[in-house]
Amino acid sequence: MLHQMPDDLGTLGADMRALRKSRGLTLSDMAEQLGRSIGWVSQVERDKSEPSISDLRQIAEVLGVPMSMLFGHFNAPAEEQGYVVRVGSRRPMGSHTEGLIEELLSPDLTDDFEMVHSTFQAHSEMQVPAQRPTQEVGYIISGRLDLTIGDRSFTVGPGDSFRLRGEVYRWANPYDEAAVAIWVIAPPVY
Repeated sequence: MLHQMPDDLGTLGADMRALRKSRGLTLSDMAEQLGRSIGWVSQVERDKSEPSISDLRQIAEVLGVPMSMLFGHFNAPAEEQGYVVRVGSRRPMGSHTEGLIEELLSPDLTDDFEMVHSTFQAHSEMQVPAQRPTQEVGYIISGRLDLTIGDRSFTVGPGDSFRLRGEVYRWANPYDEAAVAIWVIAPPVY
């Protein structure tokens, strides 16, 4: 028997609220950046108002996510929303510009963590080190990846896992094969 999902989970509004909060934006900040009223933003976050395509494009820009991230809820059958993510319905994330392809494995962003499927293309490299206010664990499924975490360097391969706790990090895949990893990130950042 399928259980009824709470109204505030698995929706565009819930994800928008989670993304806004993870970026430290208030309703007022978001409204100002979108050129909309606080009431309108609040209604969208509570799924009481449906944003237009132009609105979604602007919301994605303000939140720094691809627009496709905001469309993911429409790909799943209603009874699976918030519970199941089918392989062909994963929401793409990130910019893909450095050879990293990321897809959201979590049904939405309303949990205390998110799960991400990451593919690091062969001969790709993170150009600028990053630091996020998160705790993250990665598990390598295939390929190899060179990691720099703080001032330490590692090469990880299939079956290896690693952790980041807010440190500056950088990755590189100088190898001839793509590396595939599963990440658990808390709190959600995408």
